[in-house]
Amino acid sequence: MSLFLLGLVRLLTGAQARWHGCPPKAEQRIYFANHQSHADLVMIWAALPSELRGITRPIAAKDYWTKTPFKHWLTSRVFNAVYVERERKPDESGVFSDPLAPLIEALANGDSIILFPEGTRGYEELPQRFKSGLYNLALKFPNVVLVPAWINNIQRLLPKGEVVPVPVLCSVTFGAPMQVMQASGQVEDHAAFAERARDAVIALRDV
Repeated sequence: MSLFLLGLVRLLTGAQARWHGCPPKAEQRIYFANHQSHADLVMIWAALPSELRGITRPIAAKDYWTKTPFKHWLTSRVFNAVYVERERKPDESGVFSDPLAPLIEALANGDSIILFPEGTRGYEELPQRFKSGLYNLALKFPNVVLVPAWINNIQRLLPKGEVVPVPVLCSVTFGAPMQVMQASGQVEDHAAFAERARDAVIALRDV
């Protein structure tokens, strides 16, 4: 099924990978990208070479990707996705769980992940402001390599409200790794890092 899906995605999109700022390397990474379609996670997964697909887990919105048995099976058995809750909900005791907990567990186990720092799909060409998740993960796992990526044309493949993909040439451009800056004992704050990370993604748009 994995090979069939890979062939189908590449037939529909081309799934071109452009390694502009770093080579494809089997090291632990957080790939972070713009988010305009539910097909984004599939696109990056298909663009990665086989030796990286097996160690890289996309982040998937649990409410959407477990809505039907097929979506649940696809994301759990084929993509080995990490499910996240888009809305924080209390447990039976009224305690709110950490939304980053599944991501922290995946990284602690040595997996690479695909993350969309906007948190939800955007409807403009440029990404929305990045939320704090990427920053907090970068602080907790300083040795994990942060790789920005720009997904091009994916919103035309599966527009909002559509269920049948339209064949169109898409690509993913991977940029130079970055990290949270530290100088003189001072750690870069979230706002500054989030702006730099967003700029790093946008800079790949015209590469």
